[in-house]
Amino acid sequence: MKTLKVGENAPHFTLPNQNNEMVSLTQFQGKKVLVYFYPKALTPGCTTQACGLRDSKAELEKLGVVILGISPDSPKKLAQFIEKKELNFTLLSDEDHLVAEQFGVWGEKKFMGRTFDGIHRISFLIDEQGKIAQVFDKFKTTDHHQVVLDYLKNN
Repeated sequence: MKTLKVGENAPHFTLPNQNNEMVSLTQFQGKKVLVYFYPKALTPGCTTQACGLRDSKAELEKLGVVILGISPDSPKKLAQFIEKKELNFTLLSDEDHLVAEQFGVWGEKKFMGRTFDGIHRISFLIDEQGKIAQVFDKFKTTDHHQVVLDYLKNN
């Protein structure tokens, strides 16, 4: 697993959102984009992380940041996640995990004695020019939004 690093170009991608509409990273050119990868919709950790971002969205928008969440879930599952948790940002479906692989967040994981391939919980702040400005890989699901906000306010 070779995760993208600060200064590298973000891969261009187009994925279906929760409404099965195609969304491209290029639609947000000129804006900062937080692309956050999470393993599975409606699981406890992913819900905690998503709700933190939901509750911080207004503050992130003031700092010029658009939020895009990416997981291997189907658009239908993403729609359920948004509805049940009243999420106020776009979720994208990467069912074949090609985008996760491009960002270097798909790889071997260990959980409860099992080894399997899956998404590593890593977020990327992409700048207005489409370059990786920051990689967030050291956080808890409970403080992810605060780690991002602290970075933005101090840089």
